[in-house]
Amino acid sequence: MSAMHEYFLQRAIQLAENNVLEGGGPYGAIIVKDRQIIATGENRVAAHKDPTAHAEIIAIRSACRHTDAFKLTGCILYSSCEPCPMCLGAIYWARLAAVYFACNRFDAAQAGFDDSFIYGEINRPTAERTIPMRQIELADAETPFRTWNDLESKIHY
Repeated sequence: MSAMHEYFLQRAIQLAENNVLEGGGPYGAIIVKDRQIIATGENRVAAHKDPTAHAEIIAIRSACRHTDAFKLTGCILYSSCEPCPMCLGAIYWARLAAVYFACNRFDAAQAGFDDSFIYGEINRPTAERTIPMRQIELADAETPFRTWNDLESKIHY
């Protein structure tokens, strides 16, 4: 790995360590564009009482505000740990160019942050998931999609 990637990844690890010392979770993330940090994030789940306040999500939100765009093409995310399924989804939606991480999901599980259950749930048919998920078919359910498809001024994701 290049010295640049190591440098930014070390910064993400330091963010995570500082966050733990300040009462937060052990996660930190940095988003870089053109070799400059444009956003950072620390795990704030407990502090914000928000299960989506993961370091990567906070960094993505901040980077989007910074760039005034919802796509982060050309940006690299550095995370102290392998992104969880929720963060992974956000990373793909944001169109980040690359992700570098230090610890992996198994290291996180040993520290009490086990996402294996969620990875397993994603692969199950919706009717077999632990949280009941049932589709209710309504006559007008597809109306928003038809309206979207007919809209000439839409912004494509």
